Amino acid sequence: MIKSMTGFGRAMVDDEKRSFLVEIRGVNHRYFDINIRMPKSLLPMEDKVRKLISSYISRGKIDVFITYRNYAREDTVVKYNKNLAKGYIDILNELKDDFSLINDLSVSLISKFPDVIFTEEKEENADEIWALLSQAVKEASGSITQMRETEGEALRVDMLLKAEEILKKIEIVKERDKVVIPLYKERLETRITELLDTVPVDENRLALEIAMYTDKSSIDEEITRLSSHMEQFEQFLKEKEPVGRKLDFLAQEMNREANTMASKSVDILITNIVLEIKNDIEKIREQMQNIE
Repeated sequence: MIKSMTGFGRAMVDDEKRSFLVEIRGVNHRYFDINIRMPKSLLPMEDKVRKLISSYISRGKIDVFITYRNYAREDTVVKYNKNLAKGYIDILNELKDDFSLINDLSVSLISKFPDVIFTEEKEENADEIWALLSQAVKEASGSITQMRETEGEALRVDMLLKAEEILKKIEIVKERDKVVIPLYKERLETRITELLDTVPVDENRLALEIAMYTDKSSIDEEITRLSSHMEQFEQFLKEKEPVGRKLDFLAQEMNREANTMASKSVDILITNIVLEIKNDIEKIREQMQNIE
């Protein structure tokens, strides 16, 4: 199935302990380029996230944003720095003795000093975290894939319409070429005969030169190859695997044949039609740039 490289997917998954919000944005790119932004605590799982997303997406510039919220109280403990607290108490007692102050030491007073009391997060259960995170990544990946498929189908339909127009124009060129080449050969022979009317000429040699020149002007092979490329193009659009790179290469070949036809053409009508074909190919090529 044809997929666009542009899309957006979002998913939020949570349980009683934690929640994950995963957002995935994709735009067209020549290769697969994924950038993941996630909390430091989840960095050990970055490679898993990357592999999971790559099972859904094979091409494009992908930006992934992961937001993590931990609601589990048991994952955070409160501690105090005993040595630091003792240091504060000792220095306060020393101040009391040196200056004969009233001893008003209390727990609430000591606890207010910097870094005496602090919180510390326990090591979380990696399996539990990954089970929830992977679910969010899958749902977001599925969401962006659905959007990419919808847009890809619209591109496929439009490109097929353009391909049909190109094939119609190729048929016109083919029929016109059947008339033009013999007519061009006849005119060429007449013109050369007029120019060389008073000069003795080897008729066989002249016929050979005319045949060679008209053969160089023939676009039969280019018509055949371009028609073949268009048939292959339609087949590619039916494949289930990503075909963006194949289509890009094929578009170059299609454009090459059209250029050759335009340069070899000896008929203004054929030249104009071929220029229209080149324009249609360019429109298709622009759309191909956004196909996975």
